Amino acid sequence: MPNIKSAVKRVKTSEKRRALNASQKSALRTAVKAADTALANNEAETAAAAFKAASTKLDKAVTKGLIHKNAAARKKSRLAKKLNALNAQA
Repeated sequence: MPNIKSAVKRVKTSEKRRALNASQKSALRTAVKAADTALANNEAETAAAAFKAASTKLDKAVTKGLIHKNAAARKKSRLAKKLNALNAQA
């Protein structure tokens, strides 16, 4: 444990940020997984709503610096591709 006041504060703030980032990243993964599951189950309406929610979460994660913008674009692109294939199938 640090002795210097600024270092003590740094530890506290770092831990707070780490916890916040972890929870936001977890929510992001859950949203993407929900969209993927809906797409796998061929539920068009549910998948469309889940895709929209996942896209929003991905965009927010990029602005907060949680993930790289290209990673978000790649995930959105893959989900959109699956959604379009599902809609073309129906």
